[in-house]
Amino acid sequence: MPVARLLLSENATVTICHSRTADLAAVCRRADVLVAAVGVPRLLGADAVKPGAVVIDVGMNRGEDGLCGDVDFDAVSEVAAAITPVPGGVGPMTIAMLLVNTLNAARRRV
Repeated sequence: MPVARLLLSENATVTICHSRTADLAAVCRRADVLVAAVGVPRLLGADAVKPGAVVIDVGMNRGEDGLCGDVDFDAVSEVAAAITPVPGGVGPMTIAMLLVNTLNAARRRV
């Protein structure tokens, strides 16, 4: 929801789905920028991504073969213009922004 609000504030058209959305792949295929934060390992495959789209995989799932995202990275990387890896994609940015916000809060306190 926070990403949706940020995009809306920049006048983007935003569609929000969940894992049980009817024909999820068809809805996702319409996106120029696809942000996946579902919590279901490899839920979205190449059939769910428009060729040339940008895919931001926020999901972090632990399975028998290690960590993976909500997007099937190998399959989608063949279709997408850009895709964030899991691990190592949005996680480091989240940590960096947490540190920035902590520093800002500490400066405002004194």
